[in-house]
Amino acid sequence: MQLLRPAWAVAAAALGSLLLLLLHSHSQREGQLAAGTCEIVTLDRDGSRPRRTVARQTARCACRAGQSAGTTRAGPACVDVHIVWTRQWCEMSPCLEDEGCDLVVGQSGWTCTQPGGRIKTTTVS
Repeated sequence: MQLLRPAWAVAAAALGSLLLLLLHSHSQREGQLAAGTCEIVTLDRDGSRPRRTVARQTARCACRAGQSAGTTRAGPACVDVHIVWTRQWCEMSPCLEDEGCDLVVGQSGWTCTQPGGRIKTTTVS
């Protein structure tokens, strides 16, 4: 009986240490993105102008080699880096399926035209 108490104490200490180690490693990984994924960090909308809403979005991406942060189907995504270098924005399929994509003059962004004629313009900064 006297040997069981120290054995239980050692087992409890080992289990507690293991739990702390697992929690610490999980907290270090928290905040890291999986390779090839993106998340929206901030999204600000300004609707103070009539018939016009300005939205600014900041995304954080963990892209693989040969990829860069971009937009696919109106959401942040990792895209081939040549799209960004050549500024051929419509190659990354930035618009929704029913929208048409056109480059902005000077290739500083793209427009997505909805079937009803509404236009969404995105500029790259």
